[in-house]
Amino acid sequence: MKKLIDLHIHSSHSDGVHPPAELVRMAAERGLATIAVADHDAVEGIDEAVAAGEQWGVEVVPALELSVEHGRYRDVHILGYWIDHRDEALRERLAEFRRIRDDRGRAIVDRINRKLVASRKHPLSYEQVRSLADGAVGRPHIARVLMNAGYARDMGDAFKRYLIPFNVPKNYIPAAVAIAEIRRIGGVAVLAHPTTVSDNRRELRRIIEELVQLGLDGIEVFNNMCFKDDMIFLEGLADEFDLIITGGSDYHGIEDDVEIGIGRGGLAVSHHLAVELRKRAESRAATPHAPNR
Repeated sequence: MKKLIDLHIHSSHSDGVHPPAELVRMAAERGLATIAVADHDAVEGIDEAVAAGEQWGVEVVPALELSVEHGRYRDVHILGYWIDHRDEALRERLAEFRRIRDDRGRAIVDRINRKLVASRKHPLSYEQVRSLADGAVGRPHIARVLMNAGYARDMGDAFKRYLIPFNVPKNYIPAAVAIAEIRRIGGVAVLAHPTTVSDNRRELRRIIEELVQLGLDGIEVFNNMCFKDDMIFLEGLADEFDLIITGGSDYHGIEDDVEIGIGRGGLAVSHHLAVELRKRAESRAATPHAPNR
């Protein structure tokens, strides 16, 4: 049987539903050989996931996902793999970033509550939102409280009716800073779901070329956000720029149609990509601060 992997999974330490150990158990039941719990701006779940991986026979890659900006593009996501998640400077930076995200969450809830009170509805409790997050607060946590209160049918309805209209913009770190930080702690920097950055292929190629100059190591070719022809195009870019290829479901546990390891049913990421990812990380450890190419 072909060994499969999933290098993009979120736990309850960011905007996922399940604790890290539960995600590892689910991955083992699906027969996955390697996974990465890549939480948004949080690394607190990694040790739990690694310990569960030893129990269930699943390799767990220490990872995280950072929201960055590059030029006029906002909410670009950079994944960091095989990072030193115990690095104190990293943890301090992430703690500050989560504090900013917590302030944003409170501001969004305040905006929503003004609308609810004006409609003679009970306001949301931010404590309830906070209780759903083991780490960074995200909009899906607010959506779940809206659903539990009966104000939204499902996640999509919560975003359409409340979270998009009453959104507060995120704060992003520059892509150059994010990539440099990932590489500083021995990690491999990978652009997540590239087609969400731009659906214009010429523009996307330009952006990736710029990120490569900043030290980008790879791109997430296999993901739920693109079609087969997009994946072929991304494979071509990976070959052109000597980038490693990764793939994952971007599973949170809140989607009706996304499952670990298979995404929306058609995802099948080969284990040899995890091997290549480890090789890149090991070469980084052997020659720290080396240029990308």
